[in-house]
Amino acid sequence: MSYKAKDFSHLLGAPGFSDKLLNAHFKLYEGYVAHINKLIDFLKTADIETQAYDEMKRRFAWEFNGMRLHEAYFGNMTKQFRALEPNSNLARQMTASFGSVEAWEKDFRAVSGMRGIGWAVLAWDPEGKNLFNIWINEHDRGHLFYAVPLLVNDVFEHAYILDYGMERKTYINAIFKVIDWVEVEKRFGAVVKPAMAHAH
Repeated sequence: MSYKAKDFSHLLGAPGFSDKLLNAHFKLYEGYVAHINKLIDFLKTADIETQAYDEMKRRFAWEFNGMRLHEAYFGNMTKQFRALEPNSNLARQMTASFGSVEAWEKDFRAVSGMRGIGWAVLAWDPEGKNLFNIWINEHDRGHLFYAVPLLVNDVFEHAYILDYGMERKTYINAIFKVIDWVEVEKRFGAVVKPAMAHAH
């Protein structure tokens, strides 16, 4: 089975993001999809006794997560912005985990602004019933085992440099104006028991 790149062209015209930037970013994502397919094909026929096999196995998570993180990122963007519902299960859980939705946002912005290349992710720990804002370095370091990503922000320079240069804070402001909270709440609803959220 091979993976197919998803079409995110409906995001063209999103406020704060030029078509040039988005199209370049889509192309980069499509490269990850192509590379994971090549890697899967290579591993099917590679000699498992070789160093090449070992190294490609080690690289697998990097390529695969590069594909999936981009899909989650584009998937939680929208041209039709609607604010997070303050009485939603997600907003209530943010308050339980961070003290308030505003405190969550301040922390997520801080993680998004950290030095380095990677991703800022709002993740749900179903075991501890808690939300965390985490930093994923590149694609494969920093994931919390069992945790489910709900909101993903790409903070590699390629996500913003064409429009914002090195002004990452300005890019973060732009991201907050295109978050698809309907999608983020849907992701949360898919992994949390409704009764749990009401219990807080």
